[in-house]
Amino acid sequence: MGLHFSEKEFASRKSKVLKSMKEQNIDALLIFRQESMYWLTGYDTFGYVFFQTLIINQKGNVILLTRVPDLRQAQNTSNIEDIRVWIDKDRSNPTDDLKIILDELNLKGKKLGIEYEAYGLTGRNALRLNKSLENYCTIKDKSDLITKLRVVKSEEEIVYVRKAAELADKALDEAWKHAKAGVSESKILAEMNKVIFEGGGDYPANEFIIGSGKNALLCRYQAEKQILKNPDQLTIEWAGTYRHYHSAMFRTIPIGKSDPKHHKMHEACFEALNNCENKLMPGNKIGEVFDIHAKTFDALGYNKARMSACGYSLGATFSPNWMDWPMLYTDNPYVIKPGNVFFMHMILMDSANQLAMNLGETYLVTKNGNERLGKQKLDLVVL
Repeated sequence: MGLHFSEKEFASRKSKVLKSMKEQNIDALLIFRQESMYWLTGYDTFGYVFFQTLIINQKGNVILLTRVPDLRQAQNTSNIEDIRVWIDKDRSNPTDDLKIILDELNLKGKKLGIEYEAYGLTGRNALRLNKSLENYCTIKDKSDLITKLRVVKSEEEIVYVRKAAELADKALDEAWKHAKAGVSESKILAEMNKVIFEGGGDYPANEFIIGSGKNALLCRYQAEKQILKNPDQLTIEWAGTYRHYHSAMFRTIPIGKSDPKHHKMHEACFEALNNCENKLMPGNKIGEVFDIHAKTFDALGYNKARMSACGYSLGATFSPNWMDWPMLYTDNPYVIKPGNVFFMHMILMDSANQLAMNLGETYLVTKNGNERLGKQKLDLVVL
C-alpha cells in the first residue's frame, strides 16, 4: 500500500475521531469529504465527484462505499479493509447500498453524524441521502468533526508541509527568472509547475492565479493568458504541494518601470504582514490577526482596496480549492494553537488606479510564536 503515514499515526487519528464521536454522542459518522478520508485512512482519489462515503462507527468499524473504478484505488492507497461498491446503472441510487451497510452495523434508530460540508456530496445526493434516512435514524450535521481534528498538524504532516514550502520557493525563483516584457503568462506557469513536479510535488487543489495588466487585480484564476508588456504588473498566487499538503505564496511583480504607487502599496503590505506575524501567536484568536491587518491598511488609507479576510488554514486538501478551515476574518473565535498552518495574504486592489499589490506567505505556529516556511525575500522585485 502507498501509505504516506505510519501505522501509529493513523491509529492516533482514528482514536481521536472515535473519542470525538463519543463526546458528541454519535453512533456512526458518514464521511464525505475527501480530505477526511485521506487523513483518516490514506485513501487518495478524485472519485469523490460521485457518491462515495466512508462509514465509521463507535466500535471502530470502517467501511468504504464507492464505485468500481475506485475499488483498486482504495486498495492501493489506503488501509481500508472493507470496501463495498455500488454499480452504475439507470436510476441507480447508492443510498440503497448504504442502507444495507447501516443495517449490518445495527444503526437503525441510532444517531448518525453526516459530513454535509463536502464538495462530493452534491445537493441532489444530499436530498437522496436525507430521504433514504428519513424515519430510519437520527441525523446530525457533523461536517466539522474531523475538520477540527485536522487543523493541528502532527510532526509527520509538518514534514510534508515543509517540503511543499521548498517547492513553492523554487517556483518563485522560476517566476522571477522568466517574468519580463514579451513573455507569456503561460510560459511562467509552465516553468513554475515544472520545478514543482520535478521536485516530487503534486497538482495543487486549485489552479495557480496569474494575471497581468487589468487581470493583476483578480483573486481567481481565469483562462486568458497575456503577453507581459513594458511597463506592466504581474500577480501570481501559487502553492507548492506535496502529498496533497500545500504551502502557498502570493506576489505582485512590477514589470519594467514600476509605478511609485506600487512601492507605497508594497510598503503597506509588508507592514501589515509583519503586524499579522506578531499577532499569530498561540492563545490569540485568529479574528485578532485579521483586525490588525485591517487596522494597518485602514490607517495607511487603503480601506477600499483591502479584503474582508486575510488568510486561512492550509493542509492536505483536494480540488476544487486549497483553502481549509478556519479563515482569518474579524471576530473569528478560533484560538491559535501550535501545529496550525496558516497562509496569510496581504491583498490590495486599487481599482481607481488599476494597480495591484499582493504579498502572501505560509506560517507554522510554534509553541512560542510562528515560523515563516518560505525562505524567499519579501522585497518588492521589479523585473
